[in-house]
Amino acid sequence: IAPDHVLPAPDEIYVYSPLGTAFKVDSCADGYGKNSSLVTIFMIWNTMMGTSILSIPWGIKQAGFTSGIILILLMGILTLYCCYRVVKSRQMIPLTDTSNWEFPDVCKYYFGSFGQWSSLLFSMVSLVGAMVVYWVLMSNFLFNTGKFIYNFVHDINVTDIVPGTNGSNKVICPSDAGDHPPQNRSVMFSSGNRTGFELFEEWWDKSRTVPFYLIAVLLPLLNLKSPSFFAKFNVLGTVSVVYLVFLVTVKAAHLGIHLEFNWFTENEFFVPEFRILFPQLTGVLTLAFFIHNCVITLLQNNKNQENNVRDLSIAYFLVGLTYLYVGVIIFASFPSPPLSKECIEQNFLDNFPSDDIMSFVARIFLLFQMMTVYPLLGYLARVQLLRQFFGNAYPSLFHVLILNLAIVGAGVAMARFYPNIGGIIRYSGATCGLAFVFVYPSLIYMISLHRAGQLTWPALITHIFIILLGLANLIAQFLL
Repeated sequence: IAPDHVLPAPDEIYVYSPLGTAFKVDSCADGYGKNSSLVTIFMIWNTMMGTSILSIPWGIKQAGFTSGIILILLMGILTLYCCYRVVKSRQMIPLTDTSNWEFPDVCKYYFGSFGQWSSLLFSMVSLVGAMVVYWVLMSNFLFNTGKFIYNFVHDINVTDIVPGTNGSNKVICPSDAGDHPPQNRSVMFSSGNRTGFELFEEWWDKSRTVPFYLIAVLLPLLNLKSPSFFAKFNVLGTVSVVYLVFLVTVKAAHLGIHLEFNWFTENEFFVPEFRILFPQLTGVLTLAFFIHNCVITLLQNNKNQENNVRDLSIAYFLVGLTYLYVGVIIFASFPSPPLSKECIEQNFLDNFPSDDIMSFVARIFLLFQMMTVYPLLGYLARVQLLRQFFGNAYPSLFHVLILNLAIVGAGVAMARFYPNIGGIIRYSGATCGLAFVFVYPSLIYMISLHRAGQLTWPALITHIFIILLGLANLIAQFLL
C-alpha cells in the first residue's frame, strides 16, 4: 500500500480503467496544481495505459502486421489531434470564466441539455464498459490462479489438451480446442485423487462458476459509501504495465522472432500484412488512446501551463511506443510454426498455460489491481448517475444496491456468455469514442470558428472528415 505521504492530495487521485480512462475520486477544488512536466507526462501515460494493452497483439493479428503498425501510428496522431482540440476548447469561449470547467461543461455550453445528457450517457458507457471488461478479466485471472495453486498444492501434473509448443517456454492455442468437451480443457497425467480433481474441475470453471464467486467479494465493496481507501493501490497499475513489458521482453528473448511477409494471401501459419478486419484494431485503439473526457483535469495540475501541448504530445508518443513494443514483440515472437498466428488470443496472457510462472505472477498482479480499482469505478458510476437523477450520490442503500446489481449482472453475463475482452473493448471504444474523440471536439471547434467568423473550407472539410471517420469506425465494428 502506498503510504499517505507519497499520495497526491485527494483532488489529484485518479482511477485508471482498463479502457484507458482516468476518473477523479473527488472533483478538483483548487484549480491549478503544482506538478512538474515530468510528473504530468507520467500521469497521462499511466492513465492511458489501461489493460487494453492485453488486446493490442490480437488487434495487430486482426489487421495484419504491417497495417497494424501503420494504424497504431495513425490512430495515435488522430486521437492526439482531437485531444489537442479538447484542451483548447475552453479557450475559445468568449466572456466566460472557464478555468474550472471540464469537457462535459464545454459540451453543455455548446449543445445545452443535450450536450450534458449525451456526455453523461457516453461517460457511463465508458465506465460500465470498463467494469464489464474488469469482470471478464478478473474471472479469467482468478480461474487460472486457482488452477495453478490447486495443481501445485496437490502435486498434480496437468497438461492442457490444446495445441501448443514443447519445452520450458510453452505457448498454447486455446482457440483450436473447440472440439474438446471439457470447459477447462485440461487432463491429469500423474499423481493425485482423480475424483477430487474432477470435482475441482466441475466447481472451478472459467465461465460457469468463477464469475459468480467474485460477487461475494466485490458486491459488498461496491456498496461502501466512499471507497477512496482503494485509491492508494493505484500504483499497482504502473507496476502491472512495467511487469507486462518485462514479461514480453523475456518471452521474446526465449522464443525468437517468427515472421513471414505475405502481403495479401494467407497460409497455414501466417496472416496477410493487410486484412479487411482492420477496424477491429481501430476500435480497440480508440479506447487505448482515450483520455479526452478527463485530459483538461489532468493538465490543470501542470505547473507550467504553457507546456501543456508539448507534454500531452510526449505522453501520447510514449503510450504509442509502449503499445507498439508490446504488440509487435508478442506478434513477432509468437512461434509460427508450429502454431498459426491466428492463435493469438484477445488477452495474450491466455496464450501461456496456467502453470507458467511468469504469467501466474502477471495474473496475480492484475487480479489484485483490478479488485481494488473495481469498487472505485462503481463509486464513480454511482456518483455520475445517481447525483444526476436524485441530487445525491447515496440516496439510500436500496438505490445503490439496485444500481450495483445491474452493473455486476452485466459483468457476470458477459463473463458467462461473451468473455471476449477484445470485442467488448472495441464496441465500447467505438461508441464512447465517437462522441468524446471524434464528434464533440470537431463540432465544437467548427462552431467556435463559425461564431468568430474564421471558419474556412479546409477546416470545415477536415473536421467533417474526422467525424465521418469516427462514424465509420463505429459502424464497422458491427459489420466485421
